[in-house]
Amino acid sequence: MQIVITDGYTLNPGDLNWDTLHQLGEVKYYDRTSPQEMIQRCKEAHVIVTNKTPVTAETIKACPHLKLVAVTATGYNIVDVEAAGKVGVPVCNVPIYGTHSVAQHTFALILELTNRVGQNSQRVSKGDWSAAKDWCFTSGPLIELLDKTIGIVGLGRIGEQVARMAEAFGMKVIYHNRSPKQVGWKSRTVGELFKESDFISVHCPLTSENEKFINEQLIATMKPKAFLINTSRGQLIDEEALANALQKGVIAGAALDVLSKEPPPKGHPLVGLKNCLITPHNAWLSFEARKRMMATTVENIQAALKGNPIHVVNQGYLKS
Repeated sequence: MQIVITDGYTLNPGDLNWDTLHQLGEVKYYDRTSPQEMIQRCKEAHVIVTNKTPVTAETIKACPHLKLVAVTATGYNIVDVEAAGKVGVPVCNVPIYGTHSVAQHTFALILELTNRVGQNSQRVSKGDWSAAKDWCFTSGPLIELLDKTIGIVGLGRIGEQVARMAEAFGMKVIYHNRSPKQVGWKSRTVGELFKESDFISVHCPLTSENEKFINEQLIATMKPKAFLINTSRGQLIDEEALANALQKGVIAGAALDVLSKEPPPKGHPLVGLKNCLITPHNAWLSFEARKRMMATTVENIQAALKGNPIHVVNQGYLKS
């Protein structure tokens, strides 16, 4: 039994271990694998473990012993699930692991927008406070969250956790979901939510229908002092439109943990804008979240090898 981990560094930069997998078979570990290296490295694999390395139809065809593709993430668009299903190979993901970590990061972004903790700390380090004429100063306006309205797009586990945290700050919560939920918060259309909210936090999966739905027209309906936060998928936003809106002062600012291309290419329109905070897709990277992800991945592999795969995203594989 050969288990190939194609890009294990992001999940485990050294503070976790894969010991349990070694009990299941021969483990071939790689920090990173380029698409060009996939077939050579995986051709004898019974299990492929991937995070962001694409598992294409060509790779699947070249792996005659393949029994499982285990994705160490919730999103699985990097795997050709249809091709896997046609040869009877289940694809499993990790549906729950970082709810609290991502929600916490969402509020870290919101609080930096409102309290400027990092920005003001940097100013102190540069000597600006020592040189100030007054006993205190700030790099910009500070904003209290009490009674502000937060609009949450996508009320899944993470969205609900963000809503609960917002209530703890005294914020008013509205939301938009594909279908209304039996919760204590008020449902809105996307248009209503963008018009009413002081903060908009995006927590929905990427689909062909919602790609770039946050476009020039929708952004234009936001309040001039509103902020847009995205810890979901970068492709949900028309980044050129957002950059133009930020530069023109259509909205007050944005805070993003995700971009359409990661890492961003040189000259990306949002990188470097003064009113746009960007963190490098690390909302999910807490030790606790990664530990849960690894544990679930091991469970996925164990279950599949016993013939009872769990967290399967291509259910049709059983019909192949």
